Amino acid sequence: MQSFSFNTVRTIISETGAITQIARHCKNLGIRRPIIVTDTGIVQLGLLSDLQGHISASDLEPIVYSDVVADPPESVVLEAVAIARREHADGVIGFGGGSSMDTAKLVALMANSDEALADIYGVDQVRGKRLPLIMIPTTAGTGSEVTAVAIVTTGETTKMGVVSAELFADVALLDASLTVGLPPHITAMTGVDAMVHAVEAYTSIHKKNAYTDMLATQALRLLAANIVTATHNGNDLSARQNMLLGACLAGQAFANAPVAAVHALAYPLGGHYHLPHGLTNSLVLPSVLAFNSECCANWYAELAPIFVAESELASTDDERARQLIDYFVSLIAEVGLPATLADADVPENDLDMPARAAMAQQRLLINNPRPVTETDARAIYHNAYLGTV
Repeated sequence: MQSFSFNTVRTIISETGAITQIARHCKNLGIRRPIIVTDTGIVQLGLLSDLQGHISASDLEPIVYSDVVADPPESVVLEAVAIARREHADGVIGFGGGSSMDTAKLVALMANSDEALADIYGVDQVRGKRLPLIMIPTTAGTGSEVTAVAIVTTGETTKMGVVSAELFADVALLDASLTVGLPPHITAMTGVDAMVHAVEAYTSIHKKNAYTDMLATQALRLLAANIVTATHNGNDLSARQNMLLGACLAGQAFANAPVAAVHALAYPLGGHYHLPHGLTNSLVLPSVLAFNSECCANWYAELAPIFVAESELASTDDERARQLIDYFVSLIAEVGLPATLADADVPENDLDMPARAAMAQQRLLINNPRPVTETDARAIYHNAYLGTV
């Protein structure tokens, strides 16, 4: 039996309507002045008003920071931290997608510590202790509510991560009622993102273990069974709740068995072409799967029965791995996402640049089951541009 350690958040609550109990969870953590970290989209959807209503009905005094943007820059993080300090926040609620939750993690830490943001980039550089932290996702995808990672945009096209067990939340609250307003394309992108988390955790060569395998496979079962329904019938609360739980389980898996080449190649596309993270993962996923299948067809074959009926399963590992790839190609089309880099308006003559940039993502590439060179990355992007897998 392989030795491993596993870390995750203290409490997970998965229940449609659980948001109504937010004040109780705050009080259990000793929070009286929570700062809610969110974005303008949440405000426009009316979700913030609902959350504030449930909090203000008690004797809590919420503070709001709603200026988080996608791929938050350092300035946003520091502004939110300054407000939390000035208003004497004693706890943090991350409310929204991955960007809001990542920002909330850093606010919880830095509002309670004198550490500089530049000093905590990387793995296990955090020395301080955070404020009590509650995470409430409004998309089913990033898994940020149960990870110990926060990603920050540090330049025009560059990102850095803070990775520390101190960023694990006290409570992750999964409530499908908060996701029914998501447009179909957002549901699709975030759903595929969650599936990528599970697949990459299952094939992460350094920290893959029995526990993360269990989480990844159950996540894929939930996500595969519900992503099409959730995309095309967004009011289906059962499908939405299952998607939230699937994304959460995938988040727990990759928080302990980290992601790899799909994410490494997706990040430059997001940074340089300003494409959503879930979409960039989707765009390179089939090509990376095809590249990796030369050395981990057995692992892909183990996942194939989740997506392919038993009566249609091929007999060899290589053939089952091919069925896995074909499933994702079909799924991407079925949920209406662009199938190729060409469809996403990424220029074909520009592919050398993201290939070079991807090589900087060594913290991810070292987890990939097959080594990736710059030449390999260029070939993967080329296949993703043409849609040839």
